Amino acid sequence: MNRREVRLDAVPGLVGLYATALRRQLVARRSRQGEPLELPAVEHAVDGVTADPDRLVAYQRLMGDTVRDTLPSVFVHGMAFPVAMSVLAAEDFPLPLLGMVHLGNEVEHRRAVGAEEELAVRAWAEGLRPHHAGTAFDVVCEASVSGVVVWRGVSTYLAKGVWAGARPERTERAEPSAAARTRTGVWRLGAETGRAYAAVLGDYNPIHLGLLPAKALGLKSHIAHGMFLAGRALAATAPNDGGYRWSIGFEAPVFLPASVQFGVRESGDATLFEGWSAASSRRHFSGSVRPLR
Repeated sequence: MNRREVRLDAVPGLVGLYATALRRQLVARRSRQGEPLELPAVEHAVDGVTADPDRLVAYQRLMGDTVRDTLPSVFVHGMAFPVAMSVLAAEDFPLPLLGMVHLGNEVEHRRAVGAEEELAVRAWAEGLRPHHAGTAFDVVCEASVSGVVVWRGVSTYLAKGVWAGARPERTERAEPSAAARTRTGVWRLGAETGRAYAAVLGDYNPIHLGLLPAKALGLKSHIAHGMFLAGRALAATAPNDGGYRWSIGFEAPVFLPASVQFGVRESGDATLFEGWSAASSRRHFSGSVRPLR
């Protein structure tokens, strides 16, 4: 597909993007009810993206990761995330940004990325498709150094209650039995977890910040960022050098505060991980890490 490029002067601020999205959801999007859904053929791009060294160290410490001068994969995601959000907050994007459900990620971290390297980031949306609870789609982000893609991430989102076509049947995921799980750790996540992640990577989505803003958007309480959970999992499983591919799927939100059981096991060339509720045994997420060949 030929996409029109929108060049950004700088990485946009997420707080401003969320404010823009809220304003447009309350006013402009009402006029789109009943219109066919179609993703814009556009990509947003910005050059000269560099890591803030203090935020990098703060991120590594928040995740319990090794403090080093190469970028963790979720930190790269955080650097690229505002560019992706600028696509979703734009006037021509047909789905509501606030209240979207994050379903999962597929990422290629193609080589170790140095903390001082300058990245060119581009992002676009594709793959609009029906889901039993609404409409799903993908946001693709690429980070390049000197014209070579070093990191590529595909994030899948769900706009609940908005249908692009017929509603498909719900497919239930199989829950592993408790006996099949091997616990390797316990994450005790306080009520401030979402605010701590936002302070490092700037993602101040209201559903992660506190009880009242989360309730205003239809949740019973605030929840942990999906990418916080991914970052914690990768801190325990991803290699610190070389390329790798990782994925994560989110199944149930982690309402804060929470105690999350975490398990890791090896399967062939893959390291598999999952997290589940200490109270109910319901799985919150599962994923894998594999070396790139």
